[in-house]
Amino acid sequence: MNDPGSEKPQTEKTEKTEKPKIIVDEDWKSRVQAEREQLAQEQTAAGQSADAGAKPGAQPEEGTMPPASFAVLVTTLATQATVALGQAPVPGEDDKVMVNLPFAKHCIDTLEILADKTKGNLTTGEDRLLQQFLHELRMLFVSVQNQLRKQGTPDPQKS
Repeated sequence: MNDPGSEKPQTEKTEKTEKPKIIVDEDWKSRVQAEREQLAQEQTAAGQSADAGAKPGAQPEEGTMPPASFAVLVTTLATQATVALGQAPVPGEDDKVMVNLPFAKHCIDTLEILADKTKGNLTTGEDRLLQQFLHELRMLFVSVQNQLRKQGTPDPQKS
């Protein structure tokens, strides 16, 4: 008799004739829906319910800001570096994209200083967020710098 925990089929015949069984966990959908409902209830209780008429992607009302947090600070610096690397349009410039390597380097260096000064004092999630941004921005910086060199654009850092 086979051990119930054994993964080997009983015979070769059953291995060839039976198709592998795929188990789909349908319960996850109900769990996600329950989490969404709970979050909506918590937001309503806190007076943070979203406006019913708000358009997706619309700017928040003037004066409303996300709560200050380490993640917001890191994301703000990373976004500034991304814009400076020409990966997003300059805010208020009608989709104008510009590359500003010195400012991008400044933002990345600032994130690096932040990582050094907060080492050992961050949650796992905060540290992971910061390290991920640093890695991605460094790789992007080198890529943009190499593209500019191939195009013959002078490197403003060497001036």
